[in-house]
Amino acid sequence: MTTDLSQRYGAPSRWQRWTVIAVAVIVVGTALVWLAWATVFHSTPDAKSELIRFDVVDAHSTRATVQVDLADGVEATCRLRAFAEDHMPVGELAFTPVDGDNEVVVRTERQATSIENLGCTTPDQKRPR
Repeated sequence: MTTDLSQRYGAPSRWQRWTVIAVAVIVVGTALVWLAWATVFHSTPDAKSELIRFDVVDAHSTRATVQVDLADGVEATCRLRAFAEDHMPVGELAFTPVDGDNEVVVRTERQATSIENLGCTTPDQKRPR
């Protein structure tokens, strides 16, 4: 014997189904709009940098070339850190870059063996890039 469950337990009303569908569409639509905004916002930073090369000049200085891409009218601050052979930081430099190649000298406490580009920040871009 088959029993119709809607007769036994009652069927959901028609407006409940449409309400659930409408709420789901609104939530998914809002999530997609936010995802699109976040993708565009984070894929076009005001400033981004890349360490092109570095040369150890002597025991107390290292020269580095940093390629910086700046949006129009943006002032940024870029940071470099020099490390010794034992991986200890021996120097750090913060500089205001220009758009394009920037050649800078990092003063060090002792002989540096590598340089790390920590990235560039702007007043509106707190995360270094």
